[in-house]
Amino acid sequence: MFTVSTFSLEVPTTAGTDIVDLTDSVREAVRQSGIADGLLTLFIAGSTAALTTIEYEPGVVNDLRRALERLFPRDLEYEHDRRWGDGNGYAHVRAAFLKPSLTLPVQHGHLHLGTWQQIVLCDFDNRPRRRQIQGQVLGLAA
Repeated sequence: MFTVSTFSLEVPTTAGTDIVDLTDSVREAVRQSGIADGLLTLFIAGSTAALTTIEYEPGVVNDLRRALERLFPRDLEYEHDRRWGDGNGYAHVRAAFLKPSLTLPVQHGHLHLGTWQQIVLCDFDNRPRRRQIQGQVLGLAA
């Protein structure tokens, strides 16, 4: 039988480029959904955060932070900052490139991830936030 299971995660973040591993929480939500085969979709509302996958180990996490700083430096002049004065124009641009949603397969009741692949929230804002991630698991019940 086709089933939809919805869940949400709340994640506190700090100012700066936080990269938070969500994998265990998402795995548990998929397990609780009772769906054997289907798709998981995650979405974060907000224009200064994104979702992606990465090998979540300190070296790669720091490499990603440095790469984002090279591509979208904080100290550039952003028109958003001139208009609103909030200093987070870089965060909007970073989030636009990484995207607010992620879709992953669910097979035999488990997320289908690579051996070294984790699901991460990237929060780029320049102030602490409480991020809400919405998830839906769609598919055939076990």
